Amino acid sequence: MSSGHAGTRTRARARSGPSRVLAALELTALLLSCGGERAALLRGQSYYDDNQYERALSVWRDLERHEPELTVSQFARYAYLRGMTDYRLGFHADARHWLGLAKVTEQANPGGLDSAWVSRLDGALADLDRETFGIPEGNTDAVQSIDAPAAGPPAAPAPGGHAPPGSSLPRAPAPPPAGTP
Repeated sequence: MSSGHAGTRTRARARSGPSRVLAALELTALLLSCGGERAALLRGQSYYDDNQYERALSVWRDLERHEPELTVSQFARYAYLRGMTDYRLGFHADARHWLGLAKVTEQANPGGLDSAWVSRLDGALADLDRETFGIPEGNTDAVQSIDAPAAGPPAAPAPGGHAPPGSSLPRAPAPPPAGTP
């Protein structure tokens, strides 16, 4: 009867051995996954820096599933790099979205992007604004961004005292010279 108990105990150990290994593997995977997003960011940035934009974009699309796990600083970098990758590939609507997220994130939590990236971010967004809204290249005044005719001297009133269409309001008639009845 003791051999029956020993056999049961041996089988229990045999089952716990693989489950312990499986638990250890799960724990290792969990611990490594914390650094997985960081590694993916570095890999994608390496592709981006090497002008391998298609490969970088595949990393960014895969990393999007893990977006909630990114720190604020990592998210700012991810959004910037993804937006700039889309920009380089000509996906301007997507670029505008991701670069806008990068800008808002950086403004709310400064320090995620270095100053050179912030400068490039602002330049790319300005370029996308010009493209999207039809703003001429040299125009930096947001109020005057709509093509309007240049302001010139006011038009002279038409006969009958009415101003021609599109001109300023009519001027009041000049008073008669002094001494006239």
